[in-house]
Amino acid sequence: VQLQASGGGLVQAGGSLRLSCVDSSRTFNSDNMGWFRQAPGKEREFVAAILSNNDDTYYADSLKGRFTISRDNAKKKVYLQMNNLKTEDTAIYYCAVFRGGSLDSPSAYLYWSQGTLVTVSS
Repeated sequence: VQLQASGGGLVQAGGSLRLSCVDSSRTFNSDNMGWFRQAPGKEREFVAAILSNNDDTYYADSLKGRFTISRDNAKKKVYLQMNNLKTEDTAIYYCAVFRGGSLDSPSAYLYWSQGTLVTVSS
């Protein structure tokens, strides 16, 4: 499984970014996918997850209403639309393939992308 995350960059507070993650595996359409982030000096934290059925989504409570996870099974991609970004959203963002356990736990994910850096300036 190879995951490639992209779309990070520098944005001013209040701006938007859309992250993308392409999964080259043949099982993507049946995989539940997640986004996590890790800020400097902090632990990796759950951002959002989407089930393979494309309908069920889950978010960290603090991010509901600003972030939207979606997927395109035909393109084998999962997206994270981030709106009204805040300086505290600055982090390295990762996508990952869920393998079992709690959707909001990093230990439940088996495969990880390299990170894409999001920097939000004030």
